[in-house]
Amino acid sequence: MRRQAVKVRLYPTKQQVEILAQHFGCARWWWNYGLNKCIETYKATGKGLSQSGLNSLLPALKKDEETEWLGECYSQVLQSVSLNLSRAYQNFFEGRAQYPKFKSRHHRQSIQYPQKVKQVNDCLKFPGKLGVVKAKIHRLLDGTIKTVTVSRCPSGKYYASVLMEYVDAERRCPLVGDYSTSNDKDKIVGVDLGIKDFAITYDGEKVSKYPNPKHLAKYEKKLAKKQRIAARKVKGSNRRRKATKIVARVYEQVSNVRQDYLHKLSRKIVDNNQVVVVENLNVKGMVRNHKLAKAISDTGWGTFVNFLSYKLERDGGKLVEINRWFPSSKLCSNCHYQINVLPLDIRTWTCPSCGTHHDRDGNAAMNIRAEGIRMLSSSGTGEANANGEEVRPNRGRKPVMRHSSVKLEAHTNPTGYGVG
Repeated sequence: MRRQAVKVRLYPTKQQVEILAQHFGCARWWWNYGLNKCIETYKATGKGLSQSGLNSLLPALKKDEETEWLGECYSQVLQSVSLNLSRAYQNFFEGRAQYPKFKSRHHRQSIQYPQKVKQVNDCLKFPGKLGVVKAKIHRLLDGTIKTVTVSRCPSGKYYASVLMEYVDAERRCPLVGDYSTSNDKDKIVGVDLGIKDFAITYDGEKVSKYPNPKHLAKYEKKLAKKQRIAARKVKGSNRRRKATKIVARVYEQVSNVRQDYLHKLSRKIVDNNQVVVVENLNVKGMVRNHKLAKAISDTGWGTFVNFLSYKLERDGGKLVEINRWFPSSKLCSNCHYQINVLPLDIRTWTCPSCGTHHDRDGNAAMNIRAEGIRMLSSSGTGEANANGEEVRPNRGRKPVMRHSSVKLEAHTNPTGYGVG
């Protein structure tokens, strides 16, 4: 059993645009009202409101004269908002997300249809007043349609994210065996992500470098010009609203170009390899370095790793993430000697032990691949050994990353750059 989402473009009519705007407004108001109720209830009683508690407030609101317009919105859209709000609180209490925020009508708008959405030729048929909406279905919707999320981005375009469920036989990737050598069937590649070159890969034979296109830099002049025009318009006017939409289109163009590059590169790597080894980078910590924050944010490392993950899973491959503190750049891939300091401006270095001359990024890709092979060979899954301890590397001049069974919190590095 697996699930997959396909995002399609919607082309609603003027009447359907009005219905969607009404549904967006109702969903947004209900989210803000429910969030405010949860805050007030917690202050009064020390407890929040559950999903059923939120839904129990809806019938009275629909009968009230001031909020009777909620009855014009499809009921399951509002119930999905209650579910999402309760999940947002759950994610917050379990440390996966920040505290839920109030929603604004100026940002991206979205609603969810949890069921009863069908494909009719080149259209999507929604329950309620929305009806049949023309769509650009570029991929076959051959699974069981579950939840469909309809959204309007700041540029004014409408999209539907169709979540489908498939019943497939489980595909497994052979993870136990001798990974020191690889053949065409089970090829392993190490990927080092960077800024100068977006990705540096090593497949056991050669090092390949893929350039960083720097998408945002190419559109900076155009973006600055459109932003200046928008800033000169009167706040709240229709001209300012139109100018802001033009700015949003430029940002959307940058996002589309970036995702296109990441999709093509991740597909190329997945097609040629069965196992991909990457570092578990602390991107959130890296962007605290204000000199590199803009360049790091423009690369899209996190999105790229996500693309690799789901494509490998779909094709029966595996993604292995090694610890971010692994000294991939400081470790000699030939004799495993580890140097003490390696500043970011040093791109090449010579090993003082064996005399091997290393390219910083190519050497890192080699070490990442070797560490991934070691993890697979040692534990089968690359997660933990039989004693519950993490399997740590034995290579390197000094054992700087040896862990015990007691889980220790790593020291926070404000730049996000570890020993690698």
